[in-house]
Amino acid sequence: MNMKINLPQQRLSRSAIRVWIISEMIANLIGIIILGFLLYLHVLFAWKEWIGWVLIGITVISLLGTVWSCIYPFLMYKNWRYEIDSEFVQLRSGVLNDVYQLVPMTKIQAVATNQGPLLRKYGLCSVSIETMGSSHLIPALPKEAAIELRNQIAHYAKIEEVET
Repeated sequence: MNMKINLPQQRLSRSAIRVWIISEMIANLIGIIILGFLLYLHVLFAWKEWIGWVLIGITVISLLGTVWSCIYPFLMYKNWRYEIDSEFVQLRSGVLNDVYQLVPMTKIQAVATNQGPLLRKYGLCSVSIETMGSSHLIPALPKEAAIELRNQIAHYAKIEEVET
């Protein structure tokens, strides 16, 4: 049985780059503040010299990580693709490793939209797809497109809303 499946072509919202950069900068800023506080304590309490060198080494690595986290979102956006049809959800992502996921509609048990504070600020939502053994995420779609995609996946997967 040879079945040809085209590679996914749908892209995420361009605003995803901003959301990812802001998210990474918040995390990096917290880390650098903690390292700065530890360096201050090192000077204040005159800890052993090797502790200062370790803290400086960690700070340098953190600053390099901060530079990478400014480049990484652009690469993620460039490589993230998805496609939905009546048989499969196709997800393709990855910067260093190319990840291609093919999720059969018959295995999907739940689908939902998620929106945190940063996504809400930019009018974006993520779509999460749950199967018995795994969970998949399509990040940063415009809210209307995410809701439409969620409903389309639910229709194809024959998921019914349960009244409680």
